[in-house]
Amino acid sequence: MTGRGRSRRGVKFPHNNNANGAEGRRASLSDVSEEGSPTKARPNGASNAQEKTPVAEQQQSDYEKKKANFITRTFWSLVMIGGFFAALFMGHVYILVIITAIQIISFKEVIAIANVPSRARDLQSTKNLNWYWLASTMYFLYGESVIYYLKHIVLVDKVLLPLATHHRFISFILYVFGFVFFVGSLKGGHLKFQFSQFAWTHMALFLIVVQAHFIMNNVLEGMIWFFLPAALVITNDIFAYICGITFGRTQLIKLSPKKTVEGFVGAWIMTVLFGIFLTNILLRSKYFICPATDLGANIFTGLDCDPNPVFISRTYSTPHLFFLPPNYTLSITTYPMQIHTFFWASFASLIAPFGGFFASGLKRTFKIKDFGDSIPGHGGMTDRMDCQFIMGLFSYIYYHTFIAFKTSSVNHVLELAIMELTADEQLEVIKGVLKYLTNQGVVGPDTSASFDTLLSASKQV
Repeated sequence: MTGRGRSRRGVKFPHNNNANGAEGRRASLSDVSEEGSPTKARPNGASNAQEKTPVAEQQQSDYEKKKANFITRTFWSLVMIGGFFAALFMGHVYILVIITAIQIISFKEVIAIANVPSRARDLQSTKNLNWYWLASTMYFLYGESVIYYLKHIVLVDKVLLPLATHHRFISFILYVFGFVFFVGSLKGGHLKFQFSQFAWTHMALFLIVVQAHFIMNNVLEGMIWFFLPAALVITNDIFAYICGITFGRTQLIKLSPKKTVEGFVGAWIMTVLFGIFLTNILLRSKYFICPATDLGANIFTGLDCDPNPVFISRTYSTPHLFFLPPNYTLSITTYPMQIHTFFWASFASLIAPFGGFFASGLKRTFKIKDFGDSIPGHGGMTDRMDCQFIMGLFSYIYYHTFIAFKTSSVNHVLELAIMELTADEQLEVIKGVLKYLTNQGVVGPDTSASFDTLLSASKQV
């Protein structure tokens, strides 16, 4: 038995190889044989079917994922659009709340992509300090806006007045406390990471929080200065996609391979046309063009103000040209704001997209697809707002450079009287104003006399 077993293991059967080879040849011949002939192709066909099944299943799975993502993306797009317009019509306060939430979420996302190592290094103080920087920066920026736009409330309040007069010093002290805490929390072996976080946090504060602060100022100057630039960026993004897939051929920038020159230029043209059309609609509503003097106003109650001259139609005429008949000029009547809109739309189309390219380069640096998952189907909040931040800053600077008209106001005079005059000087101002109003017949002599009596009594005390 044992010997036989050895001999069987040691025996070679060359005819089996031939048989296998013949079978292989028969199998290959059977591939071209007629139907109905007995061949060996059926097992191979079954094998191919089995191989195709996982591929088909994978394709079906990919299709289902894309379909689910499309439904999710569409649903949340409608939710964001509906929520945005609801807040827009409900009033300035609701828009300010949305902007605040956006800047906090965006700051969190940007900090998070560079904060991963801190989990392993257990530097909780570094993470806590990031939020302290955010809070102190928001206190400084929000305080500046409140004092500037709501000085008629702040400067007459006994509690808020000291905070207003010493606001910048308080903000500086808050920053100094954070700086001292940062230096005190430095640990050997982690210095490079901690200083990188320090620089990264300040970059995020500048690119997100500071720029969002100017967007909030735009809201308080008038809803149009917020809504128009935001709408121009969204419009440009939509038309860049449409023009790109329609006749895009030439790649625009390597950071975004899908961006084309044709889509870039086509979106610019369409954004300019849409911007002029939208401006013509918005300037007809005082709710959009008036400053936020009443934070309780909404689209139904509206606001009242003297319109900025850019919202009043004007006729522009060309000088006499040599090729025209004598005393003949070309003229056009339009709203000056529509001319300004051309430059706003051009910036939204030609410059603002580079905010998106910058964000794309940042994501490539950290090898991530999105900044986060704050918005289902869309990625992070920063992915949607990358172009809006720089557009908002441009709108603020452009408005105050070319559009805002400088006039004295009650708030401005009140600020000067409270911030720069002593108490005795303030009383003298009131006395002089009362004397003027008495001479004009606005108030009676008794009012001025009563004030003089009150002033004398206060000096005796």
